[in-house]
Amino acid sequence: MYTAEQVRRLDKCAIEGHGIPGMDLMERAGSSTFEAAKTTFPTATKVLVFCGAGNNGGDGYIVARLAVENGLEAVVCALKPADSLSGDAATAAGRWLQAGGEVITWPVGDIAPFDLLFDALLGTGLDREPAGDYGAAVDLINQSGKPVVAVDIPSGLNADTGVAMGRAVRADLTVTFIGSKRGLYTADGPDHAGKVQFSDLDTPGTVRDSEPDSGILIQSSLIDDKLPVRQRNSHKGHFGWVLGVGGDTGMSGAVRLAGEAALRAGAGKVTLATRPEHAVLVNLGCPELMVRGAESASQIAALLGEVDVVVAGTGLGQEDWSEEMLRGCMKSPAPVVIDADGLNILARIFPGLKSAEWPRHNWILTPHPAEAGRLLGCPAAEVQSDRVTAALSLADRYQAVVVLKGCGTIIADHGGHYAICPFGNPGMASAGSGDVLAGVIGAMLAQRLDHLDAAMTGVLAHALAGDLAAQQRGERGMLATDISQCLPAVLNPTR
Repeated sequence: MYTAEQVRRLDKCAIEGHGIPGMDLMERAGSSTFEAAKTTFPTATKVLVFCGAGNNGGDGYIVARLAVENGLEAVVCALKPADSLSGDAATAAGRWLQAGGEVITWPVGDIAPFDLLFDALLGTGLDREPAGDYGAAVDLINQSGKPVVAVDIPSGLNADTGVAMGRAVRADLTVTFIGSKRGLYTADGPDHAGKVQFSDLDTPGTVRDSEPDSGILIQSSLIDDKLPVRQRNSHKGHFGWVLGVGGDTGMSGAVRLAGEAALRAGAGKVTLATRPEHAVLVNLGCPELMVRGAESASQIAALLGEVDVVVAGTGLGQEDWSEEMLRGCMKSPAPVVIDADGLNILARIFPGLKSAEWPRHNWILTPHPAEAGRLLGCPAAEVQSDRVTAALSLADRYQAVVVLKGCGTIIADHGGHYAICPFGNPGMASAGSGDVLAGVIGAMLAQRLDHLDAAMTGVLAHALAGDLAAQQRGERGMLATDISQCLPAVLNPTR
């Protein structure tokens, strides 16, 4: 995945570095869009293409021409007169007119006769809300009730951040070119892009390789890649020992959710350290969990030196006991996953910590936007305004792998690498879902995945389990335990 500026450089590389004429790329973009639309909406017979002033509009003119060549009726609504265009866009418009194509200027009249709309208004360079005629066209598209295909990116959606800038087209299908725009997959992106289809426009892979600092979109095949078939001659020690620390007074459920999720995600054994009054109750419904009551961190010091992974913070609270337990966990030689209240405590104490007091390069932080804001010292809205940058900033500041939860969860490390998970659904926005995720990531670490792979694989497994739970029961009313119970099915897809 790339930023808009990176994609501009990819275009330049294809044209100047590989000798592909810009007009050829535009023809390929229009063709890719039309073919994807024809496959997705095979019954459409009359289409209306909204074209703007730049190359995005040029792509739209080609879509319209191809529609007519394939026996459909097509009309172009031009937000800028065709005879005032320049460059490749002018050439594309000229070819449309030479083919006898119809161009109407804004405002368009009755759109009821059209059964498919194309948004080729504004491309990836937009950095503000569409206004004037363009804003009115976006509103009309959204209010039409017609299926919509966006060319490269929905107009009004920020290609880098995924933020809808005031008003933005809500498409059913987006066909994007040369390099996938990261904004399509996070924040408002998925709600506005619909189904995303990528076309490399028949450019060589070296074009995309020319931008090394790009992110990746997590694929479902990652689970098979990172979790091979287990050897028959195995025992629980081969799959790691996870210690979950949390469950302050009245919050025993959170640490229990994390512990059970770690077991269902493949950890060999799990011990929970919690308030003594909870110790008898936490594993009643899950006897496979071991439980240790602890009044202080000193009571689990030996355990912290023996386990393979520590998951700290789920239901940990904000009391003196909570901070003492977190500080004890941070001294463990094992990798540490910090979630929930652990992150809130960390945000408070981190400025005063010496580097020897925190596990540099040996921890994973799993904040939601509000927690991320506390860790960065900024409002949650600022985090949401550029989720990738926020995740990378967190990873750099804390020298950690960071999982920034939300729509299009971001995984980032302190080396500047990032990935986005395109799976998951709104049903997962319920109490306890984050506790389950922390346990799953802990289980991935316990199975000897490195920190970045553990975070990516854990996020993917959690998201796919949520999607399976939604398939079975629906999104509304989904419980965190529904996600946990679906983990074995998604973690053993080919077994």
